[in-house]
Amino acid sequence: MKAVVVTKYGGPEVLQVQEVAMPTPKDNELLIKVHGACISRAGAMMRSGTPKMARLFLGLSKPKNDIPGACFAGVVAAMGSNVQGYEVGDAVFGEAGTAFGTNAEFVTVSTEGVVLPMPDFWSFEEAAIMCDGPLTSLNFLKNLGQVKAGQKVLVNGASGSLGVAAVQLAKYMGAEVTGVCSTRNVEFVKSLGADYVIDYTQEDFTNGNVQYDVVYDTVEKTTFRKSKKVLTENGVYMCPVLSCDVLIPMLGNKFRGKKAKFDATGLKPVKELNKMLRELTEIIPEMGYNFVIERRYAMEDIVEAHRVVDSGRKRGNLVLSI
Repeated sequence: MKAVVVTKYGGPEVLQVQEVAMPTPKDNELLIKVHGACISRAGAMMRSGTPKMARLFLGLSKPKNDIPGACFAGVVAAMGSNVQGYEVGDAVFGEAGTAFGTNAEFVTVSTEGVVLPMPDFWSFEEAAIMCDGPLTSLNFLKNLGQVKAGQKVLVNGASGSLGVAAVQLAKYMGAEVTGVCSTRNVEFVKSLGADYVIDYTQEDFTNGNVQYDVVYDTVEKTTFRKSKKVLTENGVYMCPVLSCDVLIPMLGNKFRGKKAKFDATGLKPVKELNKMLRELTEIIPEMGYNFVIERRYAMEDIVEAHRVVDSGRKRGNLVLSI
């Protein structure tokens, strides 16, 4: 089968498309014919091995798993002898977690892992992004930020994959939402439902007069220290990228007062991840959710796709169509 392969850390150019052996499902595994996989900042970080502390999980000198990609949507092609509840031809979606391997024509996943039946009202490409922006932002807004109706939420990086999901989910939760983005994306972020939009090329939100209950920095472009000025008394600064700017303030978090929070969503227990994904399958149709798939790439164009991710100018989601 064809697969994207990365054998060393580096820029997009380290990615290659190669013929590799077809995986064989174990007794409790599904063999999935992949139709769509998410191309995300998390995948680019896996390729580059940054931040370097992540190499404790990814591999110290090179990636432990040479086929990147965590999120997937596809069809069951075969299964192990102990698998029940699935049939060949079933459409499913989920994530492979730290095993990666979804940037390939086939991937094996455990039935005890993060895998769910794909709703018939989603396309494969839409289902493929569920475990990136929507799942991560639901976890941060609901579990870390504990967002409630009437609160003020600021989303930094509102036009990216996590930001697109966060703006829409926070509005669904009843929050007043401010999105931060570049000039070219101001109208786009408004169209997602943001009540206010700040153009970061014109204004630094950390110098503003508005206070927020939650600052969700999806792109790690500011810090807790800078954001404290615009947080309410018990406000929360959240970032999905673990760095010293988040870790050190977290160690000093008090029971009350302004807090910094981080969570590795993909490392949460499978039961919790599946529960959040089931919740998304229920609420997304109610929301009229805009998936925002900016571009679809063939496997042979994976280097170009990663260059777009690295540029920081990706709008919404990029999908690998297989």
